[in-house]
Amino acid sequence: MEDTKKKLWLRSKIAKIVLLAVVAFLAGYFFKSLSQHPPTVAEDKHASLQAVRQKWTCSMHPQIITDKPGKCPICLMDLIPVPSVGDDIREREISFSEAAIKLMEIETTPVKRKFVTAEIRMVGKIDYDETRLKNITAWVPGRIDRLYVDFTGITVNKGDHMVYLYSPELLSSQAELLQTVKAVQKINPESSELIKRSTLATLEAAREKLRLLGLQKRQIEEIEKTGQLTDHLTIYAPMGGVVIERHATEGMYVGTGSKIYTIADLSHLWVKLDAYESDMMWIRYGQQVEFTTEAYPGEVFKGKISFIDPVLNAKTRTIKLRVNVDNPEGKLKPEMFVKAIVRSSVAVGGRVMAPEMAGKWICPMHLDVVKTQAGSCDICGMDLVTTESLGYVKADTPKEAPIVIPASAPLITGKRAVVYVQLPDKERPTYEGREVVLGPRAGDYYIVKSGLSEGEIVVTNGNFKIDSAMQIQAKPSMMSKEGEKAPMGHHSH
Repeated sequence: MEDTKKKLWLRSKIAKIVLLAVVAFLAGYFFKSLSQHPPTVAEDKHASLQAVRQKWTCSMHPQIITDKPGKCPICLMDLIPVPSVGDDIREREISFSEAAIKLMEIETTPVKRKFVTAEIRMVGKIDYDETRLKNITAWVPGRIDRLYVDFTGITVNKGDHMVYLYSPELLSSQAELLQTVKAVQKINPESSELIKRSTLATLEAAREKLRLLGLQKRQIEEIEKTGQLTDHLTIYAPMGGVVIERHATEGMYVGTGSKIYTIADLSHLWVKLDAYESDMMWIRYGQQVEFTTEAYPGEVFKGKISFIDPVLNAKTRTIKLRVNVDNPEGKLKPEMFVKAIVRSSVAVGGRVMAPEMAGKWICPMHLDVVKTQAGSCDICGMDLVTTESLGYVKADTPKEAPIVIPASAPLITGKRAVVYVQLPDKERPTYEGREVVLGPRAGDYYIVKSGLSEGEIVVTNGNFKIDSAMQIQAKPSMMSKEGEKAPMGHHSH
C-alpha cells in the first residue's frame, strides 16, 4: 500500500516538472518572435503621443508629477504644466502647448499709450472758514449794559446791533469834536487858507478818533447836529453770520479789545482732509474735490484744494489738505465727517494733466482767482503765478500719453517688478520674463518708466503660473534677479 502511494506521488512530481518546462519554452518562443517583428504604425503613433503628453506638477512641490491637471495632494494648489524646452528657448524664456495655455487660462493685452486717471480717496471733516470769522470786541473800556444776542447759534445780519456799552471815555472825545465844530463855524471868510485848512483838518481828526472808538458815521453826524454828548456806545455786527461764541455777560466790565462775540459766515466753509504721503504726487492746488456726507446720502458736493500743509504728520503719515466749499443753502455744518475723492488725469512722467488750467495765471492765496494773463490778485493784491508752477501741464496729444499696463500684469516683489511678454513669430506660445521699472499706479493701471515698448503683448492673467514654471526649470523669475537662477525645488533640513 505504501509502495503504491510513493509511485503516485513520484508520477505527479514528474508531470509538474514537464509542464513547467513546456510553459518556459513557449514563453521564450513568444518573446523571441516579438523581438524579430517591428511595432505596427498604430503602436508607433501611440508611443509618440505618450512621448509628447503634457505633464503637470506643483510649483510648491515639484516632486508631484501627474498626467492630468488638478490639485496638489499636499498643498491643494492648482497644478501647472511642465513646460517643454526647445533648442531655441533662451534663459529667460519658456514655452507651452496650446492646450496648456487654455488650461492655464492665460490672458494677454497689448502695451499702449493711454491717458489714465488716478483716484485718490480721503476722509476728513468740515470746519469754519478762518477768513470768515469775526470777533466783536470792545473798542473802549466800559461796562456792558445790554447784550442783544443772549445765546449762541443766532443768525445775524451785517449792521445788526449787538452790544450796548457804557464808557465815560467817550465824553472827552465827543467834547473835543463839538469844540472843533464850533471853531469851523467861527472861521472868518477873510481868514488865510492856512488857518482854514488847519481847522478843517482838526475837525476830520476828531471825527476819525470817534470812528476808531467804534462810533459809526451816522452817530457822529447826530452828535454834531444835536450837540448832545452820550456816554453809551452801540456796537454793531461787522458782517452777517452765526454767533458761535459768547464771551461776556451783561454788567461785566471789559477793556479795550476784549472779545464779546464770535461770528462765523457759514455760507463758505473749509473741508479738512487727510491725504497719505504716497498719494501726494497726484495732489495739486486748485484741483476739484468731490465729497459726500452721512447727512445727505447720494448728494455730491464739490470744492477746490486751497492749501496743502508743508509738514507731514509723523504719526499718521498723512498731510492735511484744505478745500474751499461754497455752502449757499446752509446744508453743510462744521464738524460733519466727509468722504472725498480727487481724480487726477496723468500725462507723461506722472504729471497731473489739466488742459483747462494750463497756460493761465493763478493766485497762490486765493485759488478762485484765475486769469489768462499776468497780474495781481483782486482780493489780496499778490502777484499771480503760472499754473505750471503749481504742477499742471497741458497734454492733449497722443505722444503726451504715458505707456501703461494693467495693474494685474506685473509681479511685484517689493523692489522689483517682472512682467511676462509674449514673443512674436514663435511656433508655440513663448513668453519672456522681463524686469521693468514702474511708475505710480493710476487706477487700474501702472505707468511704465522703462522696460516695455508700445505694442508689445504682456500677460495679464496666469502670469504667476508662468513664473512658477520658470522656477521649476531653475530659470530667472520674480524671485531671482537678472542673471540669477531660481533654486531647484525645496530642500529639507
